[in-house]
Amino acid sequence: MTHAARRVGASGLLVSAAGLGCNNFGRPGTRTETLEGTREVIDAAIDAGVTLLDTADVYGAQPGLSETLMGEALKGRRDRVVLATKFGHSAIPSPDGFPGAKASRSYVRRAVEASLTRLQTDWIDLYQLHTPDPETPVEETLDVLSDLVREGKVRYIGHSNFTGWQVAEAALVADARRTVPFISAQNHYSLLARGAEREVIPAAQRFGVGFLPYFPLHNGLLTGKFTRDSAPADTRIMRQRPHIYENAPWDALEAYQAFCDDRGISMLEATFGWLLAQPGLASVIAGATTAAQVQANAAAATAWTPSEDDLEAIDALFPLPVDPAA
Repeated sequence: MTHAARRVGASGLLVSAAGLGCNNFGRPGTRTETLEGTREVIDAAIDAGVTLLDTADVYGAQPGLSETLMGEALKGRRDRVVLATKFGHSAIPSPDGFPGAKASRSYVRRAVEASLTRLQTDWIDLYQLHTPDPETPVEETLDVLSDLVREGKVRYIGHSNFTGWQVAEAALVADARRTVPFISAQNHYSLLARGAEREVIPAAQRFGVGFLPYFPLHNGLLTGKFTRDSAPADTRIMRQRPHIYENAPWDALEAYQAFCDDRGISMLEATFGWLLAQPGLASVIAGATTAAQVQANAAAATAWTPSEDDLEAIDALFPLPVDPAA
């Protein structure tokens, strides 16, 4: 299967409509805990036309393990994927024990070399700041990331978990200083978590930043695998986050299933279709622990294109909550 490539923001970076979230590589209790399982999923992704692989230096049972497994699994075919990774998560210790502020010049320099080594590559296609760093001026972060782009170690840069004003500030600073701009914003976003629509997505659109949602299937609740009375036991949500299942809005989800049934599509296909119709959204980054999941996600990304009436109907089922600050 081939996917029409989609641009990330106002850049020349092209990615597949379905991306592969790689936070399950090296995760205990999953098929992708091992190199063999990781290779199976990456094989399936490449075969299905999925080009965007998104990881981070802290993913895995031991931080850095996801990158290490991917480096092994991608040997001989590195140039077939768009490899994205992240650095500088404020709440998780550095996988390499590096001291200092996590978006500082010294930290970024060391972090990128460590990721390049684990990934066994000479370059990273999209290098993303994992969370904002209040200790470091964004000017300093943009300066060092721009140097990495000029040196060829990084092709493009992005950020994750920024607020709307931080998206705007970073874009304006890059423009004023003539540094390389961020081209992507990765934030939590799904039909059950639409807060990014208030400020982040409008800011990203205004400044030519492509939007990449994480947890777009809301831990599987939006795939159709779960019902009010039945939940697969061998799933991440039931092992680690049962409260998400227990507190799910089942009335809305059942109405959504009826919407899908009326149109002869699966909930997974409807969810991908809705996401890919959102303005500025570049790729749907969905995690997977099996080849079958990757194949299903890739197929769903091209299965259904919603009409305006369809989008309005889905919006009515999952309305954006009233902003408590308004």
